[in-house]
Amino acid sequence: MRAVLAKASLVRHRARTMLAILGVAIAAAMLLDMVMLATGMRESFRQLLLTRGFQLRLSPKGTLPFDTDATIGDVAGVMSTLRRNSDIREISPVLGGSIHIAVRGRDVSASILGIDPKVQGDYELLSGNDVTAANAIVVNARLLGELRSKIGDTISVSTGYDPQTRSYSGQRALVVTGTVRFIYGASDQSAAAVRRETLQEMNAQLPTRAGDRASLFMIRVRDSANVEATRHWIESQLPNVSALSIATAIAQVDQRLSYFRQLSLILGAVSLFVGFLLVTTLVTVSVNERAGEIAVLRAIGVSRSHVIEQIVVEGVFISLLGAIIGLALGLATARYLNSILSAFPGLPMAIDFFLFQPRAAWSALGLLIASGIGAGVYPAFRAASLPIAETLRKEAIA
Repeated sequence: MRAVLAKASLVRHRARTMLAILGVAIAAAMLLDMVMLATGMRESFRQLLLTRGFQLRLSPKGTLPFDTDATIGDVAGVMSTLRRNSDIREISPVLGGSIHIAVRGRDVSASILGIDPKVQGDYELLSGNDVTAANAIVVNARLLGELRSKIGDTISVSTGYDPQTRSYSGQRALVVTGTVRFIYGASDQSAAAVRRETLQEMNAQLPTRAGDRASLFMIRVRDSANVEATRHWIESQLPNVSALSIATAIAQVDQRLSYFRQLSLILGAVSLFVGFLLVTTLVTVSVNERAGEIAVLRAIGVSRSHVIEQIVVEGVFISLLGAIIGLALGLATARYLNSILSAFPGLPMAIDFFLFQPRAAWSALGLLIASGIGAGVYPAFRAASLPIAETLRKEAIA
C-alpha cells in the first residue's frame, strides 16, 4: 500500500520526478567512478604484479625496479644464496638497458631486457619463436613498426651510440624471431628482449654495465610459504638489495599516488551530498504541495508511521532508480576516462585507473539508498507532524 501511494505521488509529477532521477543518476555515476578510482589503481597494480605469479622482486639497495640505471653485481653468487632458501621455488634475473638500431640513416632507440626464456615473466609471446638462440631478439609491435621489419629479418643492434661521432658500440647482428607484448611496458614504449648472456656480451665495452649483472630479480615462492618472512630473510642475506613483496610495492605506490585517492574521496563525497540535497528538495516540495492531502489521511485515521514510511519510500524510489541508471552511465564514463588516463606516457598498458569491482558497485548503491532514506526522513517527519485542524482550515481557505 505504501509503495503504491508513493508511486502514485511520483507519477503525478512525471517531469519533475524524471529530472530528479536524472540528477541522482549523474551523482550516482560520479560516485561510482570515484569509488572505482579510489580502489581501482591499487587493485589493478596488484593484479599486474601477480600476472606471472612472482611474489617478490629484488632491486639494487634503495631503489625501485628499473627506477635507476643501478644494477646488482655477481648474479651467480646472488642466485647461489637465494637457492639456499627452500621456500624459493623460481628465480628470474633480468638485465635492463637501452639499444640503438640504425635504420635508413636514422637512429631508432628502444629499451631492452636480458632474460632467461625458461623463467621469464616480462612478456607474452604473440607470434614466432622465443629467444632460444644467442643471436635471437624478440620485439614488440611498436618497435617492429619503427624498424619496418618482419620476423626473420636480421638487424644490427648496439648498446651504445655517440651522437658526435655517429658511431655505435657493442654492436651485434640479431635475428628477429618473434613479436611479444611486454606486460609491464607502456603503450608508447618501443621494447625488445634477448637472452641475458647476449646482452652482457654486448655490454662488455661499457665499463658501468660490464660483468655478470642484473637490474632485477623476480622470485616465485612456494604457495604455503610466508612471503614476508622470505623477504626479510633475503634482505638479511643480501645487504646490497632491496626486496619488495606485493604488499610493500603497493604501499609505496599508495604513497606516490595518494592524491588520486584523496581526490576521489572528496569528489565522491560531494556527489553523494548533491544527490542527497536533490532528493531532499524534491520530496520536501512534494510534501508541501500535498499538505492538505496528508492532513485528510491523518484525519481519517492513517497513522503517523504510515505517512512517514510512504514519504521515505518516495525518496528511496528516486535514489534507487537513479542509482541503476547511474551504474550504466558510470561504467560508460569510467571506460572513456580510463582510456584518456591510460595514455599517460610511461604507464604500463595493463594499469587501469577505473577498475570495476562488484564490491565498489554495491558500496555506491548502498550509499545512495542510505542517502535516499536520509533524504526522506526530514520531510516525512515534517509531514507527519502537521497540525491536522489548522492544515485543513488553510487548505479550505486557499
